[in-house]
Parts: sequence; structure tokens; C-alpha cells
Amino acid sequence: MSETAPAKRLYIKTYGCQMNVYDSERMADVLAPLGYGMTDDPAAADLVVLNTCHIREKATEKVYSELGKLREMRDERLSEGGSRMTIAVAGCVAQAEGEEIMRRQPAVDLVVGPQAYHQLPELIARSHRARGERLAADFAPDEKFDTLPSDRRPTGVSAFLTVQEGCDKFCTFCVVPYTRGGEWSRPPDAIEAEARSLAAQGVREVTLLGQNVNAYGGEGGLAGLVRRLATIPGLDRIRYTTSHPRDMDEALIAAHGEVEALMPYLHLPVQAGSDKILRAMNRTHTAESYVRVVERVRAARPDIALSGDFIVGFPGERESDFEATLQLVREVGYASCFSFKYSRRPGTPAAALPGQVPEEVKEERLSRLNALLDEQRMAFNQAQTGRTLKVLFEKAGRHPGQLVGKSPYLQAVHVTAPDRMLGEIVPVKVESAAQNSLAGVVELETA
Repeated sequence: MSETAPAKRLYIKTYGCQMNVYDSERMADVLAPLGYGMTDDPAAADLVVLNTCHIREKATEKVYSELGKLREMRDERLSEGGSRMTIAVAGCVAQAEGEEIMRRQPAVDLVVGPQAYHQLPELIARSHRARGERLAADFAPDEKFDTLPSDRRPTGVSAFLTVQEGCDKFCTFCVVPYTRGGEWSRPPDAIEAEARSLAAQGVREVTLLGQNVNAYGGEGGLAGLVRRLATIPGLDRIRYTTSHPRDMDEALIAAHGEVEALMPYLHLPVQAGSDKILRAMNRTHTAESYVRVVERVRAARPDIALSGDFIVGFPGERESDFEATLQLVREVGYASCFSFKYSRRPGTPAAALPGQVPEEVKEERLSRLNALLDEQRMAFNQAQTGRTLKVLFEKAGRHPGQLVGKSPYLQAVHVTAPDRMLGEIVPVKVESAAQNSLAGVVELETA
């Protein structure tokens, strides 16, 4: 009886958004039938995939730096008589800069865009025959999702679930419409089937993903989808990201107040507080209309926590425009935020706008914004002290006997608790708060 051949080793490095995390997991699913098992060591991998993000210039340059290191690893392994390493670049940098990647880094065997990774097995076979395959610029997410294996294997009790891809908003700073294509929504039956499969494997929480997830176009919109998924046994928590203020309709706002499984946390990017800058960004909302949406959401769900995105130093931003952003932050009050310096992306309208802001000005403004956002985040975390929050324990902590879980507000919570509580939702009394986490004790029920 012949022995089973050893599994080939797969290493995936993921950059950027949660959508890329989901895509990386599905790439592993696609490659598993070919005998690829995951490894944490790129030097030991037979196939290395860099799943890339094109939102900011630094993210793109990190990819090229990583490719240089991988080339050295591969050359060293071959010089020692080892097996060949196949190097693939996937994701949005692959979509936008496929030819440039091949030119700048000849070590790359194949480049595959975010809507074509389901064809990785075929591409790998071809690349072993003739280097230089490139498959991108074909926005066909329906084909991708129809082809992906249905037996998805979650790695924990929380999982991402893509429901919508692409963007029709064309913000002038953003490459997403060019790398992910126009807005497309998965059929609700397919989403429900995947969610039920995840729940049957022990997943307690799903985060619904989309570039503009609240533009979901299936029957009943995102609100209808949330209500539908909330009926799945064992699926106790639902989140969604990323949203656009324009697509926060009344049905979705109402769902926040009526669907218990929908967590009291909303990521709603505004990007700037100046209407002049918002117009230049083509955001299609004003600072005032954004604040009115927040007010309606808070009326429906008073305990909701807000998160947002901000870009500082957009072309034409004056000090008064930046001050308007700071004022909006003070008015809204955020539990957490993501903030960035404007990054000039080739091919986007904003890259050609006059009034590009000097780097040192961007740096100084980002520092001031972050100081305010950090203050608000710390205040929100400290406000949880003394409260009892339901925590979903997801993994072991760094210290013996410690578990780490997630609060309803997406905060990390550290607790001393037995391993048997992993995967459980447990009441925890918060005793202390830090900038990025909470600590507490399990509240035991008494007879």
C-alpha cells in the first residue's frame, strides 16, 4: 500500500481590509483539494500568496519589499537543493499594477485579481509551465462565488462573510471601483446557506462584509438580510462593515433597535468634517446630513458605539477645513476610529487635484486628530468600568489561565477563565479599561 504524499505547504500574507481576510480564507479553501496545508513559515512554503491592498502608497511599497525578501528565500532554498517556491500576488495591487509587478519583480510567478482567485489552481498549473500568467480586470464576482467550494472551514467562533462587493460611489481618493468593480450583491439564499454552515461548525458571530455593505441589493436590503440571518440557531451575533452614510436607510436603522443579534456597534465613515472637502471627495453627503444619520441611529439604539474613518490632508484642505473635522469628531463622539494621511493613488481623480498638502502638514494634523480620537476611545472604554457586558470568548490569552473575548462594542476583553468557556458568550463585569482593551471577571450566576 503506497503512502500518502505529504501535503504541499501554503503561506498567505494578508494586507488591508477584512474583505481581504475573507478572500485569503477562501483561497486556502480553493487550494486545499490540491493538497495545500497552511504554514506560518514562508521559507518552508511551496506556495506563497501575498493578498494585497492598494488603498495607500505605503501598503503597496510593503508588497514590493516583501517580494524582495521572498525572492532571497527562494534563491537560497534552490541553491541548497530544496524544492521550488511559487510566488503569487493577489488582491487589489495585483488588479491595479499587474504588469508593473511582473516588471519590477521577476520572481513573481503569477498575478491574480480579487475577482479571479477561484481560478488559482488552474493558474498555478499554467505558471509551472510558463511564467507570467496574469488574470485580472475581469469583474465577475458571481462567477467567483459560484465556483468557490461550499464546504468552508472556519478557524474560530467568529467569521467574516462577504455579502457585497465593489463600489459605485467613485470617491475621488479611492481605487476600489477600479480594483473591485461596480457594486454587486450575493443572492440572500447563498449568504444564508453559508451562514448556516458556519453556525453548524460552531461560529457564534458573523461580520457581513462589503465595500459598501449597506448598499446590499438583495431582497429586503441589508436590513432584510440581517433579520433573516438572525433566525439561524446558534448564530448569536451579527455585525457589518463598511457602510456609506448615504445608504443608512430607515429599515436598517430600525433593525438596530429591533434585532437583538445585531450588535450595538456601527462603523460609519465620514472622512472629513468640511463640506468643501466632502464635495471634492465626491462623498455625496454633508457633515450635517452625517450627524443627522447618527442621531437617528442613536434614537433607535441609544447604547450604540460609533466608529469612523478620517482622511487628513486631502488636496485643498486648509486649516479651517481641518478644524471642521475636529469639530465633527467632538460633536459625534467615537468609540474607535481609523485615521489616515491622504495618499496620492495613481489613476484616481484626487491625484491630479491642485492644492496637494505638504507631508509635514498632513503629519501634524494627523497627530492632532489622533490625540482627540484617542481621548474619546479611552473615555468610552473607561465608561464600561463597573458594567456587565456579554463577552464572546475567542482565544487563549498571553497569560496562563487567561481568555480573550469580544464585547458587544468590539473591544478586546481579558479575563481569567477556564478553557471550557471558549466559544461561549459569558457575562463579564468590567473592572478596568486601557486604550485598546478591557479587563474584568466572569460573573457567575447564583441560585
